[in-house]
Amino acid sequence: MTNSKFHSYYVYIIALVAATGGLLFGFDTGVISGAIPFFQKDLAIDNSAIELITSAGLIGAILGALLCGKVVDRFGRKKVILLSAVIFVVGALWSGAAGEMYSLIFARMFLGIAIGISSFVVPLYIAEISPAKYRGRLVAMFQLMITIGILASYFSDLMFANEQDFSCWRPMFYVGVLPALVLLVGMYFMPESPRWLLSRGDKETSRSILARIESPDVFAAVWSQMETDIRADRQNASQWKELFRPWLRAPLLIAVFIMFFQQFVGINTVIYYSPKIFLMAGFDSAISAIWASAGVGVVNVCFTILSLFIIDRWGRRKLYFAGLAGIALSLLALSACFLLSGHLDGAGKWLSIVLIFIYIAFFAVSMGPLAWLIVSEVFPQRVRGLGTSLGSLAIWLFNTLVTFTFFKIVQALSFSGMELKVEGESAGNPAGAFALYALVAIAGLIWGYFYLPETKGISLEKIEEHWRKGLKARDLK
Repeated sequence: MTNSKFHSYYVYIIALVAATGGLLFGFDTGVISGAIPFFQKDLAIDNSAIELITSAGLIGAILGALLCGKVVDRFGRKKVILLSAVIFVVGALWSGAAGEMYSLIFARMFLGIAIGISSFVVPLYIAEISPAKYRGRLVAMFQLMITIGILASYFSDLMFANEQDFSCWRPMFYVGVLPALVLLVGMYFMPESPRWLLSRGDKETSRSILARIESPDVFAAVWSQMETDIRADRQNASQWKELFRPWLRAPLLIAVFIMFFQQFVGINTVIYYSPKIFLMAGFDSAISAIWASAGVGVVNVCFTILSLFIIDRWGRRKLYFAGLAGIALSLLALSACFLLSGHLDGAGKWLSIVLIFIYIAFFAVSMGPLAWLIVSEVFPQRVRGLGTSLGSLAIWLFNTLVTFTFFKIVQALSFSGMELKVEGESAGNPAGAFALYALVAIAGLIWGYFYLPETKGISLEKIEEHWRKGLKARDLK
C-alpha cells in the first residue's frame, strides 16, 4: 500500500466513525415518523399534540446548537462528540419509557440536545481532519449517515409495528441505544482535530496527527498555512460578537440562508410526517404507509451515495442549482397531484409516491449534503465552532418552524372541496403547502446565483483569506 493510500484510508476510517453521529441524528429524526400513528392512539392525543412532541426534539436541538459553540472551541471536537453519544443513550431510554405525553415531550427535548450538538460538531470535525481534495466527499458522508439512520429507523419501526398493540412504539425508541454505544466506543479511539490542537498551542500532537492525515508532499504547506491563520485568529477573542465583524458578514449570511432554503423546501415534513402524508394520499393502514415511507428512506440513501461521487467533481454551485431546480419542479407536480386527487382515483396515491421519491432524490443529491458542507467550510478557524454552531442553530430554528406549522398550513391552504379523508375524518389537503415550499425553492435559486460560493478543492485557510480581503462570495475560486 502506498503512503498516500494509507493516509486516505486512515482519514476515511476517522470520518466514518465520526459520521455515526449522523446515523444517530437520522435515526432519532426518522423513528418518530413510524411511532406517531401508534403513540397517538396509545396516549390518546391529537395532531396539535403530535406537532408539539415532534417540535420538542427540535427545540432541544436548538438548545444543543446554541449552548455548545463555545464548548466545542474550548474542550475540543472529540470530547463534545463523546458527550453527544452519552446524551443519545439516555434520551433513547427515556423516550421509550415515557409514561404520558409530557414525559415524552421532555424526553424528546433532551434527545434533541444530542441531535443539535452532533449536527454541527461532526461536520466540523470531519472538515478539519479532511484533506481539501476530498473534503466535500468526507463531510457529505455525514449526510449519508443521516439518511442511513432515517432508513434504519423506518425498518426498525416496521419490525415492531403492530396495529393490535399500540404500545409497540416503545421498542422503536429503545433501539437508538445501539448506534449511540457504537459512536461512544468508536470515537474514544479517534484523534482530536489537528487544527483545534494547534489553536490551543499543542504543536507536537497537532503535527503528529496532521502527518497521519495529510500526504507528505503537501504537509509542509498545510502546516505553514495553519500556523499563519491561527496566529491571525489569536488577535481576536473567540466571542459571538466576532462573527458579526464586517469581514465575516458574507460567511455568516451564507450559513443562515443556505440552512433556510434547505429546510423551507419542506424536507422534514416528509421525513417526520410521511406516514400521515401517505395516509392522506389514500393508503389505508399505518403499516402500509410506513412501508411507503421506507421507500423514501431507500431513495434518500441511494441518492446521497451518488452525491459522494459528484460533489467534488461538479462543485458546490452546479450541484446546488441542479438539485434545487429539481426540488421546485417535483414539489409543483406533487402539489398538482394532491390538488387533482379526486380525479385520479386509485392512481393518485401511486403518483404521489413517485413524485415524493423524485423530490427526495433531488434533495438527497444536493441540498442535503451541501448545506452542512458549506457551513463547515466558510468560517475561519478561530470562530469555526461558533460559526458552525450558528448554522446548526439556524437549521433547527427553521426546522422547528416548518415542522410545527405543517398541519396548520395544510389546513389554512385547504379550500372548500379540497379536503381529504383519513380514517373517515377530514385531514385537509397538502397541495397548498407543497406549492408554498416550491416557491421557496425558486427563491433559493435566485439567492444562490448571487451569493453561493464555490469552495471545491479550496483549502479552509484560503477560504478564510478570501473573506479577509473583503471579496464577494461569487468570486471565490
